Amino acid sequence: MKQSTMHHHLSPPDSSGLKAAPPKRLQSLGTLAITLLILGAIAVPPALAQDEEASIGFVDSLISPIVDLLATILFFNIGGENGFPFIVLWLFVAAIFFTIRMEFINLRAFKHAIDVVRGRYDNPHDEGEVSHFQALATAVSGTVGLGNIAGVAVAIQLGGPGAMFWLTMAGFCGMVSKFVECTLGVKYRRVMEDGTVLGGPMYYLTGGLSQQGKRPLGQGLAVLFCILCLGGSLGGANMFQSNQAYAAISGIVPGFPAWLFGLILAALSAFVIIGGIRRIGAVAEKLVPAMALIYVLACLFVLVVNAGQVPAAIGTIISEAFSPTAVGGGIVGVMVQGIRRSSFSNEAGVGSAAIAHSAARTDEPIREGIVALLEPFIDTIVICNMTAIAIVLTGAYQNPDLSGVQMTASAFESVIGWFPVVLSIAVCLFAFSTIISWSYYGIQAWAYLFGERSTLLFKIIYVACTFLGTLASLPLIIDFSDLLLLGMAFPNLLGCYLLSNEVAADLKDYWQRLTSGQMLTYEQMLTTESATESVRN
Repeated sequence: MKQSTMHHHLSPPDSSGLKAAPPKRLQSLGTLAITLLILGAIAVPPALAQDEEASIGFVDSLISPIVDLLATILFFNIGGENGFPFIVLWLFVAAIFFTIRMEFINLRAFKHAIDVVRGRYDNPHDEGEVSHFQALATAVSGTVGLGNIAGVAVAIQLGGPGAMFWLTMAGFCGMVSKFVECTLGVKYRRVMEDGTVLGGPMYYLTGGLSQQGKRPLGQGLAVLFCILCLGGSLGGANMFQSNQAYAAISGIVPGFPAWLFGLILAALSAFVIIGGIRRIGAVAEKLVPAMALIYVLACLFVLVVNAGQVPAAIGTIISEAFSPTAVGGGIVGVMVQGIRRSSFSNEAGVGSAAIAHSAARTDEPIREGIVALLEPFIDTIVICNMTAIAIVLTGAYQNPDLSGVQMTASAFESVIGWFPVVLSIAVCLFAFSTIISWSYYGIQAWAYLFGERSTLLFKIIYVACTFLGTLASLPLIIDFSDLLLLGMAFPNLLGCYLLSNEVAADLKDYWQRLTSGQMLTYEQMLTTESATESVRN
């Protein structure tokens, strides 16, 4: 019963076709969440608000034991002290396997994916809540973000310029991981009587594996995924975002209190989160293209100004990938950092995007999977590489005092003196869009485990973590984020492995219909129907 009512707490606008909560109820929920935030901020001891180091130490002491426990479970090394962490190897091997198993669908279907996103195949009468473009924008808003700005800088800081090569390779293969999980997300989603869509790894893990006679395994993996998804949504998708957003703002407004910034960001997030998936989709649809365009244009400007140094920067990235000079752990250390940051940036294999894409209006699961494979391309292959080249050619990575978003800001500042201000605004928009998109993923996981009636409690916890993220230190936040986010890949990819044969069979059928001309665009369908009507009359 709890699953059939999961979405009712989202309270989207009336136009969505879902049951909308009365305005008074929305206002009361929003007021409650923000009142709790304010009370929490007041409750922070004055010493913490005034002494930045004390506040960081206090929050770190809360998170550190959790990080140590999770590191022991998920990040044990395979192949000795300098080997691969288990979960990183799990992600990379899966991405390569799916790329080969699906016969490089990331290359074969690229043009078709763009046609689908442009709306050529959109049928407004198909089941689902959002368009292909909105589903893509919602999912991209959860991936195009600080992974591109701060995450790339962290990869280069910890793994040297060569980490970008492996980040790119992981992104290329990750396109197919994303294709597989999002195809399954649509195939096994549940559409309720009122049009509500329930979808994500927890549904294809239970539904898909049940059909193979593995119901207990499917149920166990679904519960494990939801637990890790809750942690991932609170960590990398929330606390890391608010932490780096504050780092960007404090760079242009020195002395701005972390607790005050956290309170403002948390309050803004609370209002949007209560609006549900359609409000999230509507905000992401406008916010993501705008912020991505601003950032890409800035990257292009830096590259054009330094055009003569671009080939040398690319050469440095490639050479350092195979013979690193300044990184411990040799080539394995560089690969690990690249793959970790790639997974954190595009979330391929993590399962989060399958939740957003399951709400797409379509009767073709493969088609939505093909749309989804554009995400790692946009996020990792294009935007992350532009950031990396800018950092390498300006030499910002050679300054040991810079880390995260500050390194990226320094790279831009060397070319455009005033640009750190614009970058700080972009960082806040990126962070905000990721926070609101991932709240939806967390809400879905919470509702699957505990039912929809208690989701307000999760929203309050989520918004409180937005606030706490501004008060924790970056290294601990990075470890906490990686562990929880990458941990989601274990149950998700195990299910995808077991269900990969049916995805391959569905893909073969879809591709045959597409290439033979049986699959019509929406305009062609209308033309055919009109011609049929004319003949009848």
